[in-house]
Parts: sequence; C-alpha cells; structure tokens
Amino acid sequence: MKLVIATNNLNKLKEIRALMPKHIQLLSLNNIGCFEDIPETKDTIEGNAIEKAAYIKNKYGYNCFSDDTGLEVEALHGAPGVYSARYAGEQRDAYDNNEKLLNELALESNRKAQFKTVICLQIDNEMHLFEGICKGEITTKKHGDKGFGYDPVFKPTGYNITFAEMDLALKNRIGHRGKAISKLITFLNT
Repeated sequence: MKLVIATNNLNKLKEIRALMPKHIQLLSLNNIGCFEDIPETKDTIEGNAIEKAAYIKNKYGYNCFSDDTGLEVEALHGAPGVYSARYAGEQRDAYDNNEKLLNELALESNRKAQFKTVICLQIDNEMHLFEGICKGEITTKKHGDKGFGYDPVFKPTGYNITFAEMDLALKNRIGHRGKAISKLITFLNT
C-alpha cells in the first residue's frame, strides 16, 4: 500500500517512518513532486489536518494522511494550540517559540500542558480522524538536544526527562504522534 504523508518536516517524517509497518510504502511530498506550502488556514488542529489531507488528495489524487499538532498549555488557556509552529512569529523558529513560552510562564506555578495530534486519513474517498494526546508539563528551562519543536521544554507525565532527552523509540511509544499513528496503523491493518 502506498500512502503520502502531507509534510515537509523531515523530523516528523523520520518519527512516522519509524512507526510504519513495512507493507505500507510511505511517500513524502517530495516523492510526489509537491513543493508548495500546503494551506493551514483553519482555527483548530482538526481543521488543519483535514485541510492538508484534502489538498493532497484533491490536487495529486493519492491516498494520504496529514497531521496537525499543537501544544496546549493550561495556564495560557490552551495556547499556543493551533498556532504552535508560529507562536513567536511567521518565521516558525523553534528557538524563538520556546523562549516566548518560557518567558510567558516565568512567574506561573501551573505548568500543566499537553501535546495533541490529529491525523486525517483520506483513503478510497473516505475520511477518518485519529487523535493522540500526551499530558505533561512545561519545564522552567530547556533540556536535551533530540527531537524538535517544543521537545526541550515538555516533560511527559511520569517521566523526569523531556522529549528532547528521550530516544526516538520511547518518545514514539508514549508521545502524542505515536499514539495517533498507532490508531491509524490499527485502522489500516483491519
């Protein structure tokens, strides 16, 4: 089975490829000749996942899936949420995003947060959604150099290390994207 993953994020592609069973051939946007920025204009994580998958299915005709992920911080009323990638500006810089988040929480004792991933699968003219959530908290400073995005400041519940300090196998097993991908794979195998 061939499936396109609607992302240009090489880190995300690496995480997802590590989880996919061998019988699913995962194609990147580069593999199908898609080099344009896919629109993300919706105001929800679900809406963006649906928009991206529909774009690839409608324009290129491939069965595909897309994901959208947001970091939701309780003390910030769910922010940065759908705006996680561009929290500190349109430059979409992880360093800037982490600095802004740590500054906004500097005097805050409630550091509860969760990562939420929604995957939209467009296959055989049907659409299916899969959600994964990982609860945790925001640290007071960055730790680790693995992963990407907010991984250096997110410590999942039950662990004393951030995502950026974990190996990929552990992060995939307990993380939001891994949980959503697991549901997707279960669906594809049935």
